[in-house]
Amino acid sequence: MQRWRGLSDIPEDWGRSVVTIGSYDGVHRGHQLIIGRAVAHARELGVPAVVVTFDPHPSEVVRPGSHPPLLAPHHRRASLMAELGVDAVLVLPFTKEFSQLSPADFVVKVLVDKLHARTVVEGPNFRFGHKAAGDVEALAELGRSYDFDVLVIDLFERGEAGGGQPFSSTLIRRLVADGDVAGAAEVLGRPHRVEGVVVRGAQRGRELGYPTANVETLPHTATPADGVYAGWLTVPDSPEGPMPAAISVGTNPQFDGVERTVEAYAIDRVGLDLYGLHVSVDFLAYLRGQERFATLDAFLDRMAGDVRRCRELLGMTPPGD
Repeated sequence: MQRWRGLSDIPEDWGRSVVTIGSYDGVHRGHQLIIGRAVAHARELGVPAVVVTFDPHPSEVVRPGSHPPLLAPHHRRASLMAELGVDAVLVLPFTKEFSQLSPADFVVKVLVDKLHARTVVEGPNFRFGHKAAGDVEALAELGRSYDFDVLVIDLFERGEAGGGQPFSSTLIRRLVADGDVAGAAEVLGRPHRVEGVVVRGAQRGRELGYPTANVETLPHTATPADGVYAGWLTVPDSPEGPMPAAISVGTNPQFDGVERTVEAYAIDRVGLDLYGLHVSVDFLAYLRGQERFATLDAFLDRMAGDVRRCRELLGMTPPGD
């Protein structure tokens, strides 16, 4: 899959293509419907499928300080899009100047002059151009003028965790913030992930028999609510594969912590040296909230119970069995 940063990266000889545009944060199940339809249509036409997205998030430029928590960094989104069959991802630097393009100017500058769009595939709520003035009806009208079609894909309604709401990144952010990682996974189609570099912390976990990887998450990461979770710790490109983990999110009130951290204990793994490595943490299930215990022994007993529960949820065989 080709990855372009800015319009100047697009090859001069690029031909017709099927295009879809959006932030696509999380590449959730609704996004997968749209992108999957774009890829399928591109295959029918015999042309490439291109996803256009933005960096930073448009809201940060239009309303500084309003950057939403991110469900996935751009490299993760690109990998997920590649798995869906996308041929190229164009990341457009979203600047103040770019935000002031009219809907027509955006279409000409991006879709017509550079990507030579044959079809544009979008969800029903797609907006574009200065002050989000353009919608799918305006896009279709411009398509008639500039020789491209528009396909609008309805987002499926969903049940239980979302109360029948359509798939959306906003819904997932709320679920993650509430600690409902199971509900978030339902909308994402996979567990919610945070990632970052392992840094040195207080190293209390090592002293207590539960050495943890202290993950310095990427800026604006959507981090689950404070609590203890079952999940997986993965070092990309490592033959180890995902390691079952007990994960703590919060300030560690047992030791009067003040800094909020994400720490993952790779269950039954000893001698791991992960300092300086970029890792990912996938959240499978919420166990409990953060607590302060009356004694260290009570704290350790609860940690042992948390690990046992993680073993059950992650399908691990207890030691000695």
